[in-house]
Amino acid sequence: MGKVKRALISVSDKNGIVDFAKKLSAMGVELISTGGTAKTLKEAGLAVKDVAEHTGFPEMLDGRLKTLHPKVHGGLLARRGNRKDMADIEAHGIEPIDMVVVNLYPFEKTVSRPDVPFAEAVENIDIGGPTMLRAASKNFEDVAVVVDPRDYDRIAGEMENLKGELSYKTKVGLARKVFEHTSRYDTLIADYLCEVTGDGGEEFPDALTMTFRLGSPLRYGENPHQKAAVYFGRPSGGLSLLEAEKLQGKEMSFNNYYDTHSAMMLALEFQGPACAIIKHNNPCGCAIGSGPLNAYQQAVKTDPVSAFGGVIAFNTEVDAEAAHAITELFVEVVIAPAFTDEALKAFAKKQNIRILRMPDMLKKPLKGFDIKRIAGGVLIQQWDAGAVDVMRLEAVTKRRPTPEELEGLAFAWKVVKHLKSNAIVYAFKDRTAGIGVGQTSRVYSAKIGAINALEPLRGAVVASDGFFPFRDGIDAIYKVGVTAVIQPGGSVRDDEVIKAADEHGMAMLITGVRHFKH
Repeated sequence: MGKVKRALISVSDKNGIVDFAKKLSAMGVELISTGGTAKTLKEAGLAVKDVAEHTGFPEMLDGRLKTLHPKVHGGLLARRGNRKDMADIEAHGIEPIDMVVVNLYPFEKTVSRPDVPFAEAVENIDIGGPTMLRAASKNFEDVAVVVDPRDYDRIAGEMENLKGELSYKTKVGLARKVFEHTSRYDTLIADYLCEVTGDGGEEFPDALTMTFRLGSPLRYGENPHQKAAVYFGRPSGGLSLLEAEKLQGKEMSFNNYYDTHSAMMLALEFQGPACAIIKHNNPCGCAIGSGPLNAYQQAVKTDPVSAFGGVIAFNTEVDAEAAHAITELFVEVVIAPAFTDEALKAFAKKQNIRILRMPDMLKKPLKGFDIKRIAGGVLIQQWDAGAVDVMRLEAVTKRRPTPEELEGLAFAWKVVKHLKSNAIVYAFKDRTAGIGVGQTSRVYSAKIGAINALEPLRGAVVASDGFFPFRDGIDAIYKVGVTAVIQPGGSVRDDEVIKAADEHGMAMLITGVRHFKH
């Protein structure tokens, strides 16, 4: 590529464009532009040729047709070292264009607005912009293509140093960035159209198109030897942890993000003030209370040793009393919809605690799919939103649960959904009492949960994420004082399991819904 002599500029995001155009003009670059961009540059005192003057063809269709013309694309696609290409454009009076500065219609910003009219969204699908970007990128050895305003200063600086030229490394890097950009742009459009035209037909699309934008690199992944980064999905109006505002503390780590997501999802299961404590992506305590302090005190009581270094989520505003109590324990993250000023002052004394405020936590639904990566592909599924009205279930045992047991079973059923399988939750009506998680045998989970309990389990209830395959699990929880149990059912030995519960005078509910979490 030789010296940049002619640049076509057409941008929706005009940040920095005037300064960049001035630098190009000062280096003798002829400027061609369109519509609003041309107006902006002219008002800044720059000499600009309108694209209609360049092509000899007026803009049409209310601006839909302006750059789709041979005098634009011939000037972009002609290979400077190819004699036939150069003879072709000369024969048709086409002048080479050496640089394209384009960013696209703000489709993502437009569709992120609630209730944006469909017609407005469609009008923000750019046609000419992506076409120019792709043409210039294909011919990157001869045409510099600039899509990111953050590159303006770097490019101008290199051109000044190289007397109007750009290095091969820079040109190929700019082309790569363009194809990443246009690929993401097309994916956003496909996702939006899939979302708004859903008609109850195919549950999953034939082609799963997804796009994420780099938020920031992270210090490391799950372990220090693993590099990692966090990427943002497109704004969808749904729940997004990445929209939380960090009020203090160190940067979030890979594990911080993962655990905070889990803590938030558990806290959001409850209507009244609730606190969830997560360690290594498993709950180690959860409670509902009269307020944030009471909920926290009840939750941490389940397993204060494991809560050390954990992540805490509230579904209610955190006040000073709760904040003071939390600062007595080393924790990594606290997330809540709001914090009082006094709470923030209390947390400020422990600056390493990451404080995340997420005002819309209670208002936004969880959208999209739950995705797990495997070698060669991905597994996708709906989020586990399976809800059961526990208070209306009929007992399968001779004895019905008491009202207090029913409250405990409803509470425990919400918690067990968030534990890794096999999972057993010992609970009372407002708090967890013991947790057995991630075992290959359900009876082991039952025994471990009882061992972990720091208070007597007499009168506690149990929730199991999957069915009891044998009666040994029922026998184990009865021995520690459990009086009622909720489980999915579905075992070939359900009758044997129910009989065991009857023998022990226990009440049992079967949900017909399981909550395996691998």
